Amino acid sequence: MEINIRKGTENDIESALILVKELAAYEKAPLEVEVTPAEMLAWGFGADKQFDFFIAETNSTIVGLALYYFKYSTWKGKCLFLEDIIVTENQRGNGIGKLLFDKVVQVSNETEVRRMEWQVLDWNTTAIDFYKKYNATLDGEWVNCKLTHHQLQKM
Repeated sequence: MEINIRKGTENDIESALILVKELAAYEKAPLEVEVTPAEMLAWGFGADKQFDFFIAETNSTIVGLALYYFKYSTWKGKCLFLEDIIVTENQRGNGIGKLLFDKVVQVSNETEVRRMEWQVLDWNTTAIDFYKKYNATLDGEWVNCKLTHHQLQKM
């Protein structure tokens, strides 16, 4: 099976969102996806660009996605945050996730970020084992915090 990893384009947004929804279902949160194709298009390719992504294809079919963005740390400087790696369920175990992850590592090295970060759910042992192969630091010290759009609107 030939796997092609390439930079995502505007034409990939619909397929990317399908993968995002598949991941949300896998993570037991299928109703949490709020972003629309129009928003992804604007935030991925518009004047207020927020993210970049890679696509994995087999036989011209999109089967994977790695979405990332740059952030800033007051201690470290420029960092890259890997928001998600998604491989469609019937293609998992074929090395696609590794190819996508390696591509984001390559971007991290090329852009000379001080740190590459991501999150993984504590119950996702398959992903945790995958990241351990890279000798990644799995930090149990920090607590994730957030305010949702709904919570922010109440303030």
